[in-house]
Amino acid sequence: MAKKPILILQMQRMGDLILSYPLMLWLARRHPGHPIYVAAEESFYKPLMKLSPPATYFPWSGAAHLERKEFELVLNLSIREKAAVLAGRLKTEARLGPVRDKDGSRRIHGDWQLYRASLVRNNLYNRFHWGELNGLDAVPFADIAATSFSAPRTLPGSNKVGLFLGASDAAKRPNAAFWAALVDELHGRGLRPVLFGGPAEKALGAETARLAKGPALNLCGTLGLDEFGAVGQTLALFITPDTGPMHLAAWTGLKCLNLSMGNVNPWETGPFVPGHYVLRADLPCAKGCWQCTEDSLKCHAPLTPGRVAALARRLAGPTDAARLDRMELPGLALFETGRSDLGLYCLKRLDKTRPDAERLASRFWQTCFGALFGLWSDEKAAEAWSRLAQGAPEEAAALLGHIPEMGRRFKLGLRSGAPLDQSFWTASPAMAKPFTGFADMYLKNNDYSRPAWGRVLTLLERLVAVCA
Repeated sequence: MAKKPILILQMQRMGDLILSYPLMLWLARRHPGHPIYVAAEESFYKPLMKLSPPATYFPWSGAAHLERKEFELVLNLSIREKAAVLAGRLKTEARLGPVRDKDGSRRIHGDWQLYRASLVRNNLYNRFHWGELNGLDAVPFADIAATSFSAPRTLPGSNKVGLFLGASDAAKRPNAAFWAALVDELHGRGLRPVLFGGPAEKALGAETARLAKGPALNLCGTLGLDEFGAVGQTLALFITPDTGPMHLAAWTGLKCLNLSMGNVNPWETGPFVPGHYVLRADLPCAKGCWQCTEDSLKCHAPLTPGRVAALARRLAGPTDAARLDRMELPGLALFETGRSDLGLYCLKRLDKTRPDAERLASRFWQTCFGALFGLWSDEKAAEAWSRLAQGAPEEAAALLGHIPEMGRRFKLGLRSGAPLDQSFWTASPAMAKPFTGFADMYLKNNDYSRPAWGRVLTLLERLVAVCA
């Protein structure tokens, strides 16, 4: 008898689809014999099918066919309402992610899917990558932690460097003047720049080529995604903002230098495979940025063409970690993607700076939520708390000082059932917001039921025990 398929609903953009590839592999290994189905945008999945893990793809127009099937699991990774409605209509043994039930209620199924939803405007301390959050509710953590990837390839004989010019938002990419200056800086270091972009970048590519003093092969708007994957095999390095083509390049083994700027968080959407590089402004506002609140894009200024070209020269060939350590990049932070001692994605900062308050707090909340949701014991969170209390006492005191108020509000809710007002998490100290934001989302998701109030009280008690 044929085994029931597993369906992933991924109606987002190309980068989100590519970040679902590890999940497809994890599910196929954990559930042998169960076909993997993916409902996605045809314009994204069709040219990528040669690079995708084995899966059967369906466009949105094929939803009626899916409704005739019975599934083992439906995992909705999309924020679109039509995906939640479909997830509620399908016949399945289990559901994860946003679901619109037949009675009209909307629920998010799975602690980690709910955690991800709680990061909206609240991701300062988040250290879980989207690629991992896709799978943490659906596959055992041991499968994720044991995953290994091949290192990005090095092409010593190539001096071609790809520049992907565009991004979904102008704030997330450099302008034409920057790219043109980078073209000339790369020429000055013996590198040959090649301009990449989709149809939306044709004008930006033409303007960059016009402003540059030296030549640059302009391929903007000329290549499909499958063709880009093939051309990328000839490049020594790919310099790119946080974009879908960045994730495609990383997945195909092309070494990437991610110019992380604007309202992106590289801990969430940086190149998922180890061995790539992320360059970002070393500013307080550039840590966990959800939406820019400054009067100008200050995170752009430290990323100068000369600094980027000097770094590219070191990365285009065999990478010498010692040479990277000796680079002076004032106002910038350079990271290498890798895996932490927890078995999760991490950004390893390549300088000698001591962990600051933000890094200590982020480590604490990562280990804390991992403990609360069963990835490991509370001991790891207690160790991270000890380091936080010693290295960032003000942040530790802010959390401890807010615990009595959280306890008071939860106990009041348990007695009265009254919903929390929005200020419960928005007005809480920054150090407490990861917990208050999740608690607020969890209670709403469960209609402020008595069991929901009981669970958030239990989670708070565990938090107190960890901080004791």
